Amino acid sequence: MSTRRILIIDDEEAILAVAKLSLKMVAEWDVVTATSGPEGVIKAESEQPEAILLDVMMPQMDGISTFKQLQANAKTQAIPVILLTAKAQAVEQLQYKQIGVTGVITKPFNSLTLANEMAELLDWRL
Repeated sequence: MSTRRILIIDDEEAILAVAKLSLKMVAEWDVVTATSGPEGVIKAESEQPEAILLDVMMPQMDGISTFKQLQANAKTQAIPVILLTAKAQAVEQLQYKQIGVTGVITKPFNSLTLANEMAELLDWRL
């Protein structure tokens, strides 16, 4: 089985650290991180991850703006994006689905089940 590469884009270092460790330990995925939307767009293009876990609320460029930039780029538009958000009301989740995100995982997330939740949304087997 080949190792999947995941890009996590989040401005909170603690979230990045916990999510990265969780995905590496539970699923043995290769994890690349970015601390801002602009950095995430650059890394998505250069690293070509198989999926992106993207925080919605970030300064400078929020997750939705980042997602739209990824969608506008031919090199990154096919990469599935899962949003990571504390704001997960049904209305917002529907809006996220309508713009084309693969799924939504709410904060705080369970580090022991994060990889399983992502795999389920992406239709991957662990």
